[in-house]
Amino acid sequence: QVQLVESGGGSVQAGGSLRLACVVSGYSNNANSLGWFRQAPGKEREGVAAIYPGSRSTFYKEPVKGRFTISHDAANDTVLLQMNNLKPEDTGMYYCAAAKLSRDQLLFSVPTSPELYTYWGQGTQVTVSS
Repeated sequence: QVQLVESGGGSVQAGGSLRLACVVSGYSNNANSLGWFRQAPGKEREGVAAIYPGSRSTFYKEPVKGRFTISHDAANDTVLLQMNNLKPEDTGMYYCAAAKLSRDQLLFSVPTSPELYTYWGQGTQVTVSS
């Protein structure tokens, strides 16, 4: 069973930075992809970034490219999301998630798609004011 606990959310002004952390337990045999997702009020959950811990391959959605960085700290079982130059449109609840992708999914899927993920954390709120 994979468990995920997020932290690091908060309120910042536009242009500011936040660093989200997600402690992941039980993933080594149950998940090979870790991702960050967000959901704004009244909108569907959307992908932000994902990482394959084994290969350290990273994937980003276009709106956050060049501003956000996802990384995996294996020693502390933590997936991090460094968010710089935050914008009001980045506001939302941020979730981390884990997935056990098949070989074909690893090769051909878009790892920032929420429907691929089975295990989810409770979320941490990020609010960016203009």
